[in-house]
Amino acid sequence: MRCVIAHYHELALKGNNRDYFEQCLITNIRTALKDVGIRQVENLHSRIRIRLSPEAPAEMVQNRLMRICGIANFLPGRVVPLQLADPNLDALATAVLEEIESHSFTTFRVTARRADKRLTLTSMDVEKALGAAVCARTRKKVSLKNPDLTIYIELLSKEAFCSAKKIEGPGGMPVGVSGKVACLISGGIDSPVAAYRMVKRGCLASFIHFSGRPLVSRASEEKVHELVRHLTAFQYNSRLYVIPFGEIQREIVLSAPAPFRIVLYRRMMIRIAQELARKEQCWALVTGDSLGQVASQTPQNLCTIEEAAELPILRPLIGMDKREIIDEARRLGTYETSIEPDQDCCTLFVPPHPSTKTRLEDVHKVERLIDVSTLVKRGMEKAELTELSFPPPAA
Repeated sequence: MRCVIAHYHELALKGNNRDYFEQCLITNIRTALKDVGIRQVENLHSRIRIRLSPEAPAEMVQNRLMRICGIANFLPGRVVPLQLADPNLDALATAVLEEIESHSFTTFRVTARRADKRLTLTSMDVEKALGAAVCARTRKKVSLKNPDLTIYIELLSKEAFCSAKKIEGPGGMPVGVSGKVACLISGGIDSPVAAYRMVKRGCLASFIHFSGRPLVSRASEEKVHELVRHLTAFQYNSRLYVIPFGEIQREIVLSAPAPFRIVLYRRMMIRIAQELARKEQCWALVTGDSLGQVASQTPQNLCTIEEAAELPILRPLIGMDKREIIDEARRLGTYETSIEPDQDCCTLFVPPHPSTKTRLEDVHKVERLIDVSTLVKRGMEKAELTELSFPPPAA
């Protein structure tokens, strides 16, 4: 029977809470694979077994599992019956030989793990027996250090599993175990990576985008919808709020000296995002700030902006440089979308020489000239909500 064995690392360290984390991971696996044909998802307390229907598309199953946070790695393969007291390895050897038929290799090794210690054969006994069977059939050589092919064997209580492929998962924690966060997302490179990092730590992300509309086009909104759609494949359900921010920016420009505008925009965004975060029952805000990257991300300006918040502000990228962020965006698959040209609120009314060391007392003086509460209320009232899900509903 075709199946997949999924392994996790971090969840095994959760002590008395381990069952809860494992159950969350199993729920997420069922959600991710609900439309591809699975028969059963079982918790074996050190690994998770996913039994597949014959019609389940192997490549799609693999792609889905590669996005499930909490999975360290997984092995697609097949299972055969196994007797604990009198194990006969003939059926397992046949399954191994069938599993490696499509692989081209010169050297190989067999790596066995014995989950049930009641099995009379040791892991080494199984490795030797199966290695001999492969040598006899293929005439290939064994290499324990640098093999072209590794054959993985999992010896379970009543079954043995074999695979010739180990695929890395994202690791981290199952989505949902760390509560909800509100991610401020632009059409750029950084914020989708920051959101993904929080999703990987078990958070369910709601997204908030500030658009320059009605003073610019919807280009940034279209990009953000595509980015959130991509990130939804990691967390299965997403809520995206788009805030038309152009008129609010214009109100700030009328009252604020040019050097302070960037900080004032960001403080207003934080206030509006915070109200939406409370509505979504989020415990923190998340931004894509990287220390010193732009004027709003200097130490002084970060502190001045954060003073407007009552919820914690998380900055997963704060110590990363731009090259590191770009590399992660490429791995994540958001980079190509992020670099498409657009117009967003960040390009509106930007002064030629923004302040990089904005004093809090100066900002407070300027904000007394602005009806902050009215602008926050306006932003909330004009917020547009889109809900996305993965897998997408059938047409």
